[in-house]
Amino acid sequence: MTDITYLGVELGGTKCVCTLASGPDAIIAQHRIPTTEPGETLGAIERVLDDWMTDHRPVSLGLASFGPIDLDPDSPTYGHITATTKPGWKNASVAQRFARSTGLPTAIDTDVAGAALAEGRWGGAKGLSSFAYITVGTGVGAGIVVGGRSVRGLGHPEAGHMHVARMPGDAWPGACTFHGDCVEGLASGFAIEQRSGRPASEIAADDPVWAAVAHTLAGMCHNLVMTAVPERILIGGGVVTRQPQILPMVRQRLVASLAGYGDAIAVTGRIERFIASPALGDQAGPLGAIALALDAAKAGQAAPAGV
Repeated sequence: MTDITYLGVELGGTKCVCTLASGPDAIIAQHRIPTTEPGETLGAIERVLDDWMTDHRPVSLGLASFGPIDLDPDSPTYGHITATTKPGWKNASVAQRFARSTGLPTAIDTDVAGAALAEGRWGGAKGLSSFAYITVGTGVGAGIVVGGRSVRGLGHPEAGHMHVARMPGDAWPGACTFHGDCVEGLASGFAIEQRSGRPASEIAADDPVWAAVAHTLAGMCHNLVMTAVPERILIGGGVVTRQPQILPMVRQRLVASLAGYGDAIAVTGRIERFIASPALGDQAGPLGAIALALDAAKAGQAAPAGV
């Protein structure tokens, strides 16, 4: 294994994970930092990175951050967190700050896009050029990869905030502070707790709330099939991981929803492979930051064989 090293930082809503690695199977060090206010959190990350740079010679830095993020390289606020609901973080500079403090080539994307890229490079979407990674936790996010690259346009995808057809008879207004009954407002861990009055981890597998969650996620997958036409959709995150009955329910509802239209036969004929669990587990996010670091280094040096 090469001694070329990369730095990665996954910035999450509750914690940040700093990673020093040569590749997916060569994680040299990891350090977790609570996400508090920006000055304290980003300063603590800089100290970790500075220590690692003293002892190693990393060639690049990847940042996989909660958002929304300004990803327009021509924007004066490139790499800033924008309209987040997390107190104190609106307009916080992330990419520019770390590029200056480390002096390294730096790439930034959303945390879920980073995880998607890691799954495509090393995990459950390896060998595919177009796929989606959905995480269902406190919120709902989706990383969408087309042609081997994460989707960007006017901004980055916020598929967790799409509206989908409601389950018949379900009139609960939803919990999203922006959109009410969007996917995140109906299927996130926060929404489930608001609806049921208790954390998702404490709800029985046969509780009716899971039918509503599966219906919502199947609607999200339906829309992704009809727009991004992914070769596979990986669904992970704490809610789905702790409630394994959800994925079979989503598969069943997606098959019914597609109703044989368009590419539905290609989907339904391999539904258990099409809707699947991520392969990298808890390391998808941290390795997503390393995948972005590899992209940042690509112009200046070749990635080592096997990475």
